[in-house]
Amino acid sequence: MFTLFQKEVSSFLNSLIGYVTISVFLLINGLFLWVFPLDFNILDYGYAGLDGLFMLAPFVFLFLIPAITMRSFADEKRSGTIELLFTRPITDMQIVTAKYLASVVLVLLSLLPSLIYFYSVYQLGFPKGNIDMGATWGSFIGLLFLGASFAAIGIFVSSITDNQIVAFVVAVFISGFFYVGFDFIHSLSLFGSVDLFIKSLGINEHYNSMSRGVIDTRDMLYFLSLIAIFLLLTRVSLESRKW
Repeated sequence: MFTLFQKEVSSFLNSLIGYVTISVFLLINGLFLWVFPLDFNILDYGYAGLDGLFMLAPFVFLFLIPAITMRSFADEKRSGTIELLFTRPITDMQIVTAKYLASVVLVLLSLLPSLIYFYSVYQLGFPKGNIDMGATWGSFIGLLFLGASFAAIGIFVSSITDNQIVAFVVAVFISGFFYVGFDFIHSLSLFGSVDLFIKSLGINEHYNSMSRGVIDTRDMLYFLSLIAIFLLLTRVSLESRKW
């Protein structure tokens, strides 16, 4: 499994995919945070905080991560190398885990350079360091879990099609639904006392909770459960070839 994981990470870093992903993530967030005269602009806002980053980043990930994961299995199926992969002495779950962890590594590598923004805001504070550290680190952790969840969804979608474009579009739709769809259903107030439960099924509810600086085990359990469900669904999808 570790060999496959290394191969997947290397394929990201030895091609333009990894560098384009990291560059696009930093560029889009950097433009909105420092250049464009919008509400997200830190210099115009006049307050030392990264709220804009943590509001923008999930929507950037919403499109960026499916672009990373769309080729995971879809490209293997299209090229026919998926059969060669199945001949290796590893289980289907190990294949899924290796490809998933490689995608998460790329998500993490995208997040690490954004610490430059944190350092900049830390230095710009008056007095220096006047920033809500708890909320900031909680938001970074929440963003990592959010990205890991999108990666699990993308891996699953890639396993059910051999078309990368279809994998990308469907992954964006499912990820978007889990991010804001349940909030939208909750806002309709159609289910009475069940509305709060419906809202709790969405990623945004738990991401916002972690962004307040309180790492609640319920939020972590939600993300881990969501990831586990989609990875298990991916394994079922791969095993369906035997049916």
